[in-house]
Amino acid sequence: MSVVIIVILVLFVAAALLALVRIVRGPSILDRVVAADVLLTEVMCIIGAEMVINHHTRSLTLLLIIAAAGVFGSISVARFVARRDNPR
Repeated sequence: MSVVIIVILVLFVAAALLALVRIVRGPSILDRVVAADVLLTEVMCIIGAEMVINHHTRSLTLLLIIAAAGVFGSISVARFVARRDNPR
């Protein structure tokens, strides 16, 4: 494993840990949602990097599923917060 890959993995792990801290300690639900999106994006980047390093596209479906889950989750929470803040 080359030094570049090790540095990239360390940076991804550090960013994931910071996102987890924000998910746990986030002052609001929107901060937690943004941190969850960041964590999902990091997972997608790690899977994409693994695909590039190993020269395959077998995990492309997994990337699409993770992206869809992130988008739909964010939209759901945003709609929930909007309705909670503006009751009719």
